[in-house]
Amino acid sequence: MAPKSKSQSWSALKQSGNECFKTGQYGEATNFYSQAIRELEKSGQKKPEDLGILYSNRAASYLKTGNCSECVKDCTTSLELYPFNVKSLLRRAAAYEGLERYRLAYVDYKTALQVDCNITAAHDGTNRMTKALTEADGPSWREKLPPIPTVPLSVRERLNQQPASPQPSPQANNTTNHSGPSEKDKKKAQTLKEEGNALVKKGEHKKAIDKYSQSIHLNPSEVTTYTNRALCYLSVKQHRDAVKDCDQALKMDSSNIKALYRRAQAHRELQNLKSCTDDLNSLLKIEPKNGAALKLLQEVQKKK
Repeated sequence: MAPKSKSQSWSALKQSGNECFKTGQYGEATNFYSQAIRELEKSGQKKPEDLGILYSNRAASYLKTGNCSECVKDCTTSLELYPFNVKSLLRRAAAYEGLERYRLAYVDYKTALQVDCNITAAHDGTNRMTKALTEADGPSWREKLPPIPTVPLSVRERLNQQPASPQPSPQANNTTNHSGPSEKDKKKAQTLKEEGNALVKKGEHKKAIDKYSQSIHLNPSEVTTYTNRALCYLSVKQHRDAVKDCDQALKMDSSNIKALYRRAQAHRELQNLKSCTDDLNSLLKIEPKNGAALKLLQEVQKKK
C-alpha cells in the first residue's frame, strides 16, 4: 500500500500547485510543484509523463514571474521525459522569446505546429520570430536556424487524441476571463497592484512584476496594471514583454500616453526605430508638448 500513499502525496501537492497558479500565487505554486517532483522521484514509480507534466507546470510558474532561464531548464527536462509535449514547447518558446533567443523560440513554435497546426499561440509566435529574425539577420535568416525536429506521425496522433487537461496556460500574458472578475477579485487585484507600486518605489522591479502578474490574473481589465508592469519589464530589459503589455493596454485605451511612450522605449531598445517613431508621433498628436516624447523622438531621428 505504500506506493499508493506516495502517489496520493505527489498528486495532492500537484493539485495544490495548480490551485495556487490559478489564483496568481506563482511563487507558492513553484514550491508545491517542486515538492511534488521530489515526492514522485522518491516513490520510485516509473511515471515519466506525470513527472514531465510537473516540470512543465513549474516552468509555467517560472514564466509568469519572468524567470525565463529556469523555465527553459524545466521545459527541457519535461520534453526529455514527455517528448513533443505541446505545453512544454510553447512555454519554452515563450521563455526563449523573453531571453531574446529568437532562433530557438522559432524552432519550438514550429515544432508545436507539427503536433497541432491549429495552435493560435504558435502561429502568432512564429510570425513574431520571423519578423524579429528578419530584422536581425536579413533575408537569409533561415540559414542560421538550428534544425527543426520532425515530429513522428505516431506521436502527433497520440498527442492529438488526448483530451485537454486543466493545466496552466503556456501564455505569459494570458488574461482571458470570460465571466469577468468579482468584486472580491477586483479588491484583491487592487491591493496586489498597490503592493507592486510600493516595490517599484524601492527599485525591486522583479518582485513588482510578480505582484502585477497576480493582479492581472484576478482583474485583467485594469489598464494601469499593464503599463506599470511594462515599466518594470523595461527596467529588467525584458523589452518584448514590455511591448506585449503596452499592446494590451492600447487595445483597451488607444490613446494611453504611458503605453505609447513605454512601447516606444521598448521599440528603441529592440532597434525597431520605425515602430518607435510611429508610437511617439501618435503620442504627440494627443499631447503635442510632451517633453519626454519630444526628446526621445529627437534622439531616435539622429540614429536614422
